Amino acid sequence: MSHTFSLAPDTPALEASQTPESKPTQVRGACPHDCPDTCSLLTTVENGVATKVQGNPDHPQTGGVLCNKVSRYAERTYHPERLLLPLRRSGPKGSGQFEPVSWATALSEIAARLKPIAARNPEAIAPYSYAGTMGQVQGESMAGRFFNRLGASLLHRSICSTAGGEGLLHTLGGKVGMRVEFFAESKLILIWGSNSIGSNLHFWRYAQQAKRDGAKLVCIDPRRSETAEKCHEHIALLPGTDAALALALMHELITHDWLDRDYIARHTLGWEALRERALQWSPERAAQVCGVPVEQIKALALDYGQCLVHQQPAAIRLNYGMQRVRGGGNAVRAVACLPALIGAWRHRAGGVLLSNSSLFPVDKAALQRPELLNGRQPRTLNMITLGDDLLRETSPQFGPKIEALIVYNSNPVAVAPESGKVVRGFSREDLFTIVLEHFQTDTADYADYILPATTQLEHWDVHSAYGHTDALLNRPAIAPLGQAKPNTQIFRELATQMGFTDACFADSDETLCRAVYGDKIDFETLLSQGFATLKLADAPFAEGHFPTPSGRCEFFSERLKARGLDGLPDHVPNYETVGSSRQFPLALISPPARNFLNSSFVNVKSLRDIEGEPVLEIHAQDAKARGITSGAIVKVFNQRGDYLVKAKVSPRARLGVVNGLGIWWRKLGLDGTNVNQLTSQHLTDLGQGPVFYDCLVEVQLSAMQPESQTA
Repeated sequence: MSHTFSLAPDTPALEASQTPESKPTQVRGACPHDCPDTCSLLTTVENGVATKVQGNPDHPQTGGVLCNKVSRYAERTYHPERLLLPLRRSGPKGSGQFEPVSWATALSEIAARLKPIAARNPEAIAPYSYAGTMGQVQGESMAGRFFNRLGASLLHRSICSTAGGEGLLHTLGGKVGMRVEFFAESKLILIWGSNSIGSNLHFWRYAQQAKRDGAKLVCIDPRRSETAEKCHEHIALLPGTDAALALALMHELITHDWLDRDYIARHTLGWEALRERALQWSPERAAQVCGVPVEQIKALALDYGQCLVHQQPAAIRLNYGMQRVRGGGNAVRAVACLPALIGAWRHRAGGVLLSNSSLFPVDKAALQRPELLNGRQPRTLNMITLGDDLLRETSPQFGPKIEALIVYNSNPVAVAPESGKVVRGFSREDLFTIVLEHFQTDTADYADYILPATTQLEHWDVHSAYGHTDALLNRPAIAPLGQAKPNTQIFRELATQMGFTDACFADSDETLCRAVYGDKIDFETLLSQGFATLKLADAPFAEGHFPTPSGRCEFFSERLKARGLDGLPDHVPNYETVGSSRQFPLALISPPARNFLNSSFVNVKSLRDIEGEPVLEIHAQDAKARGITSGAIVKVFNQRGDYLVKAKVSPRARLGVVNGLGIWWRKLGLDGTNVNQLTSQHLTDLGQGPVFYDCLVEVQLSAMQPESQTA
């Protein structure tokens, strides 16, 4: 079935509707990637070809500036290795051997394989997707309808933000916080668990403005990142100890009476219980746990407390790195309590921001149509435990064996934890795998069918944000290359092949785009300028009104208590605490390489040339103890696997912690692996999220060395 995006007769002509002879034009769009900035794009199109992608200067949050990655988006779209035809496997699983087939053949053969599985038990079919696009339409709209109608297993999409999200839910009431633009007016900014220069560039612009106006910037991060270098202070705490630091700050605020008692009394819940817990966390105790000087903790508390004394705004920018440990949810809860203690919320430039995504009125039911389940309640699989799930047989506890997997907007063989198990699962000859992709990724190598998907320059979508408060519309700038199709269209055609006749599968992309916000955001504004700003108070919690059950900032959560959990935030030690293992004495974290975004852009040559090669950053003292020098090939290993990589003796690594920058495709590694060979499938305390930064390893010289090392 052919499908186009149509607009009502009285709407403006589409910017992408060009003839080959048309003059160059600029098409408004949105960055699709998993980044807080959600930039507004301008794509220059000449004779039907996208020649340049740049930031939209008319969008205040973008300000005409893009990161180095997305400014190369045209290079990615026109990449010589772009998948432009449906492919069918012609060799062994994982060999990467395929032959081209027609769409009709691919879809009919896929349906012929899926139908008998669905007839036996549709829960044996599973989706796997995440944020390859953050778009509401090309993400889980038509795909959600397809899997609901099928009755397939559901997926807990937990690989990034669920621990922090649940931490915020039980403290502030949801993913809500201060507006990012007001960081420019703050006098103290704590950048906590974020390399903003690499992963939140437009926030960094506001932080730099504040710095020029006299603000102090403090970076709290185990790694001495590019951001840490540019801040006045860097607190290099051990991974997984953020809650201990936050509780020690509370201890100092209490003992020095740097407290906004009026705000606490009127707008918080559970103060006395939190006070009692915080007083157990002296700076000396926290310093021992966090592995930082006690003087740093006391100085940070002084800076934060003095903002109350002098009535100056203090702001905290959290990011998701800090919650990828066992106690990640509690850590976010602890940090999110801090602004209420000093009344920072009274200022529009005060408070905390991790995510504002809960503010966007997305109508997920209208997009995904849960009524198609028809009363069924399929099991829910957690994407973190994919390795175990793919290797399980049918059982009463876990349900049917996974017989078919449909992967889109993700590259699980590269990004899922404990990837040795993930690869074993994908290697099963009896696992039927379909992958929607732009490129032949690590995951696509294991597919039975690869279906070519469109990039952001070739389809329609609507985007929310989590780092600012604007909704964006993405218009297609060019026609789809080759035989690529939008995700929506692929799932429409799969639905037809499966015999699904429900009217909702005929909804156009226009209908889906308009359904994202319904009447809550004016769609005509999105059409006319490409973005629409949410109408919000400058200081949303100046007078309380938190979206919690109590309407207060909940230091103590009755909802958590009702689940048998601790109602107060606490320091929850890592599963793999530094010093707990002689065999594996080093902590490993795997922050993103600056020029990649998760596993996207790894195959863009200009960006890979900048990044160089996979490296393991190691402190000079740890390297010397192991006879390691920069450029040496080392084996990083633990009980889950091992990974060969070149060492880089670097001041970016703190003593006792190594940094395995990710997420490189496995096929580009020295031994066909990446850092996720070492990470575990354990889950966080809240939100059932991943613990990528809760990982102990040992590092030793490998027998394989480059010639320059052995000469």
